[in-house]
Amino acid sequence: MGKSLKKPNRGVTATPANSLKAAGESWQIQSAKARFSEVFRRARTEGPQRITRQGKEGVVMVAEEQYDRLVGKSHQPKNLVQFFRQSPLVGVDLDLERDHTPERDTDLT
Repeated sequence: MGKSLKKPNRGVTATPANSLKAAGESWQIQSAKARFSEVFRRARTEGPQRITRQGKEGVVMVAEEQYDRLVGKSHQPKNLVQFFRQSPLVGVDLDLERDHTPERDTDLT
């Protein structure tokens, strides 16, 4: 028969279509270490790259811009005043009155 056109699997596996959209490819840790520059480039150009150890535990390498979006860094207020102005509680009427009763019954036992 003729030569197979299928590329050899070098520790890189495509993820199933129904998996997390953020994970473009899955790399075994040994391959990711050996081909770190490629994993890095793909994370920047193609999207997040999943790295697994023995097919189980893993991490995902993402571009810095995507990481900032995920953790909300780019949306963080610059100061405390902005923080309170952007609060979802803006306009909510809170009762902040304190009970000024001179003494309260307290059980210390």
